[in-house]
Amino acid sequence: MIRDQEFLRDIASYCIENSKKLGATDVGVKVIHSVSENVSFRNKKLDESNRADSFAVNLTTYIEKKKSSINSSDLSKSNLEKLIERCIDATKITPSDENNSLPDKDLMSKEIRDLNLYDETHYPNDKKIEFLKKVEETASTDEKIVNTEAGFTENKNNFILANSNGFLGGYKTSNFSSSCVAVSRINGAMERDYEFGSTRFLQDMMKPEEIGKIAADKAIKKLGPKKIKSEKIGVIFDKRISKGILSTLASAISASAIARGTSFLKDQINSEVFPNSINIIDDPKIEKGLGSQNFDSEGVETNSLKLVENGILKNYLIDTYYGKKLNLKSNGRSGGTTNLYFENGTLSFKNLLNSEKKFLYITETIGHGGNIITGDYSVGASGFMVEDGELTYPVSEITIAGNFKEMFKNITLANDLEMKYSTNAPTLLINQMTVAGK
Repeated sequence: MIRDQEFLRDIASYCIENSKKLGATDVGVKVIHSVSENVSFRNKKLDESNRADSFAVNLTTYIEKKKSSINSSDLSKSNLEKLIERCIDATKITPSDENNSLPDKDLMSKEIRDLNLYDETHYPNDKKIEFLKKVEETASTDEKIVNTEAGFTENKNNFILANSNGFLGGYKTSNFSSSCVAVSRINGAMERDYEFGSTRFLQDMMKPEEIGKIAADKAIKKLGPKKIKSEKIGVIFDKRISKGILSTLASAISASAIARGTSFLKDQINSEVFPNSINIIDDPKIEKGLGSQNFDSEGVETNSLKLVENGILKNYLIDTYYGKKLNLKSNGRSGGTTNLYFENGTLSFKNLLNSEKKFLYITETIGHGGNIITGDYSVGASGFMVEDGELTYPVSEITIAGNFKEMFKNITLANDLEMKYSTNAPTLLINQMTVAGK
């Protein structure tokens, strides 16, 4: 059972009070309790079942402009005393940094909104096992599927974040996730694919039969891939892959990257970096959202932020420390984005496929090939050739490359956005990318 707010609040208050007594001028602390249950199957047999019940305290102490942090999973009073002493001792010998400070009081969150982030329902292990059996049975229906794996995870969390300026807040969150990996084979050659779903509430999860069928269908469709010649061609990114474009954007507009000068988008505020049809939003207040939160990891209020408006970059992701380096106030993005997404495009998925005679449709990328300093992008990939609006045959062993500065300006979005993750994007097309094949 998740411990209540009062228990976590008492730990946080104890850490702040005793840190101040030992000479801290400011203190920040986060206390967390997490319970996680995981069950996994492999080829219709139980592979693993475990439960983790863990506590954590993260303490940060300041002595003027000196700062240090320390973590522990032991919340006993005797350990907390030692922890506080060690943190204070470390702070005393840490060099001063004029940008070290707690967030401004006027930026702190004032109220906790109920964003519907916690489901009290507990899904017993026997139910998880029954769920996974259905996943694998469905995935194994076709004889071309020779191997399956499935997993179910239930997470419950409660936390308190507090500081010596009087801020204290926290709330419970839950997460239920399930997945299936299917391996297909024909004539000795094998391919794999997967399906994954994650929700705040148990009742919103995908049906087990749907998870298994999607994973199997995708794995079978990839059988018999062809190699293609190198060329410049329009590349369509499947929704599972297209959200990675937003992840790169988020890294490039983080205050840390901007302050260090390690981003290809440095000095690009109020510049057009996407087509004027593109809007990108980070919204922390979506009910049941996987990235939803009332405040960031420093306690600063988080509100909806339009990062890109009509193609123009409007905001960076700013925390307190790097905000001071940039002479900007925190906008509640310590810890990064919340629910980040492209607003829907205007083309249907079908019309996007039909917008040119020939495309490459990417369903999987291999490696992390984005360089946020230069904007260069190069990854291994596999997917399908699209001809006259139809997926004609699978392709593999290719590399796609470009530069994000040009890629961003050549994006066309479909209108099939789904809010399945904390970062979400519709299917998107990027024209004239370099594809290296045989």
